[in-house]
Parts: sequence; C-alpha cells; structure tokens
Amino acid sequence: MPTPNKKPHILFLFSDTGGGHRSATEAIIEALALEYGDQFTHEKVDIFIDYAPPPLNRMPSWYPYMVKAPQLWGAGFHLTDGRPQARALTATAWPVAARTARRIIRNHPSDLVVTVHPLATSWILKALGKNRPPFITVVTDMVTTHALWFDKRSDAILVPTDIARQKALQYGMSPEAVKVVGQPVARKYCLPNGDKASVREKLGWPKDKFIALVVGGGEGMGPLGQTARAIAESGLDVALVVIAGRNNRLKASLEKHHWQVPTFIYGFTKELPDFMRASDVLVTKAGPGTIAEAFNAHLPIILYAKLPGQEDGNVSYTVQEGAGVWAPTPQRVVSVLRRWVTDPVEREKVVEACHRVARPNSSIDIAHVIGQKLGLTIASNQ
Repeated sequence: MPTPNKKPHILFLFSDTGGGHRSATEAIIEALALEYGDQFTHEKVDIFIDYAPPPLNRMPSWYPYMVKAPQLWGAGFHLTDGRPQARALTATAWPVAARTARRIIRNHPSDLVVTVHPLATSWILKALGKNRPPFITVVTDMVTTHALWFDKRSDAILVPTDIARQKALQYGMSPEAVKVVGQPVARKYCLPNGDKASVREKLGWPKDKFIALVVGGGEGMGPLGQTARAIAESGLDVALVVIAGRNNRLKASLEKHHWQVPTFIYGFTKELPDFMRASDVLVTKAGPGTIAEAFNAHLPIILYAKLPGQEDGNVSYTVQEGAGVWAPTPQRVVSVLRRWVTDPVEREKVVEACHRVARPNSSIDIAHVIGQKLGLTIASNQ
C-alpha cells in the first residue's frame, strides 16, 4: 500500500503490437478516473519500445509485417502455447529478459502493476520478487488465450469470457483469482446508441441506405480492399464506409477507385464509436477489441479474416453466440449482406445477440478490482 498522504501510483505495462493493448490500457485508465477521480497517479510503459534491447525494441513496427504471414504466425502461437512450453520459454529467455524487467521495475516504482500484454507477466513477476506490490493481469485476448498470460503469482487475472476463464483454470490458476469481466473498451463505445439518423446527418452519410462499415483494424489489415470492392460491385442498394487505418497506401488506392455505390473512405479515426452507431453491419477482421466494441454498439458482425492462433476463438465465439458470421471470402461477405439487406428480421436476431453478449461495464469492473486493491473510494459524484 502507498505511504500515508501519498496518492497510489499505478504502472501499466503494454505494447503496440497491435492496437488492442494500448486501447485496453487507455480504457481502464479512463474508467479509473471516472470512478475515483484524482485519487491515483499512473504511467504507461511500452515494454518493447521503451525497454527491449535492439532489435526487439522495433517489434511494434514489425508487427504489421509479421502478421502478413498468418500461417507462420499461427504455427508460432501453437508451438509455444501450453504450460510446459511457456515455462521453458520464460526460463530460457530469463537471462535476457531479467535485465529489461529489472530496469522497468527500478525506473517505475509503483503501488500496483497492471499488465495487458502476455510478455509482461512472468518475467516482471519474477523480477519483482516476494516483497512486491499487487499485480493484476488483464487478458486482452478474448477466447484463445496463450499460456504466457497465466501466472499463479498474479493477484488477479481478469479475463473477457467464460471460455478464457476455463483455459486459465486448466492451466492451474486459482479459481478465486480468475474473474470474467469482459473486454475493456472506452466509455464512448458503451453509451446509448441514440438516433441513427441524426448521427448520419452529422457525419454526412445517406440516411436512407443500408450502410456497411468495413474495418481492418488500426493497421488496415486483411483483404479489406477486395472485400469493399466486391460489396460495391454486388448490385446491392448499400452505402460503404471503409476504414483504412494507418495504411496510407491502401487509403490512397481506395480513394482513386471509381465506386459504384456511395462510399466514404477514412484513415485512422477516433470517430469509430459514431461510425458504429450509424451503421447497419460491421465487416471486419476478428480482432477482440473491435468485436467487443461492436457488441456494445449492438452492431451485427461479418468476420472476413482472422489471425491464426489467438483470433481463432474469436470467430467461433461470435458465431456460436449468434452475434455474427464467418465469411472468409469477398463472395461470402456479399452473400451474407444480401440476406441481411433483404431479410431485416434475420439481421435483427443478430442485433439481439450482440445486445445479449455485450459487456458495457467491463472497464468499470476492472477499475473496481484495481480500486479495491489500493483502498480507493468511489467518487461522490458516481
């Protein structure tokens, strides 16, 4: 616990290997501020950019290129998954990881540590030793959770789904330590949907069209361009909103294309919550953050791509819950869209499923676990 009259300090460990770790961290910090005001201080540390030795400190910039070899990525995921493999990996890498982990701890003393990255669990816990602050693991993979997430020394392991909890228990984690809280997402994704027509008017989108929102994650990954063009050329009476993310080359290519339906092209944007509220369907890769955001927006999902390994379970979970479909080719995406455009009743059933599986209080629930560990008091304006 912090010393008297000193605000407790929280250290968040993440990395920009994919946009989900940073956005999850920021969502938790936002929820803490909403619940506890200024009773705490915090800082964020990117374990690769800020501390990993060269060339590993370039891992976040490599990530978009690494996932362009999905089968190789998936093979690596499965080869290293499992408790024996995880123990061997952490033990083998400890001589190198120890220096990094100890520098992080030395340079960022804290009263509580939160990790949202699987490579910032066991090595950090080992470096912290026995007389350490509370340590909380927030698992940001929705269903297919790698063994590196799970370490018995964590004081709390917060997972997005019941399936992820069962995986943690299979790996020997204490049932008392593992809690299902959902995927942490920013508050702006959890607000009431409001009037779709007024949101469309603000955005300058047509009010009378079925709108398909096509997203490829922050990096504009997957066959996003081919999928968008197939929808536009399908003959369906739709409008398209395409998010190219940070992929400037893709954005430029899309802007040059002659579109046969009303089409709006965006790069990286912070308006995605409004985009989801104003759309009728989301066409996206199977990233956990985007799926959780769509659930909260009650927006039916067509999943057109996945990263083998960690995103496999996201697809099966979404489909089994009835909140979306798997359509891994542009032609299958168009086929699903055709059904939903012509049969609103079918689409409405998917909307209801999204509503059922949504967890809009996930970030607040995580904030409460942290606040309880630090003895914080919920602000009087709550």
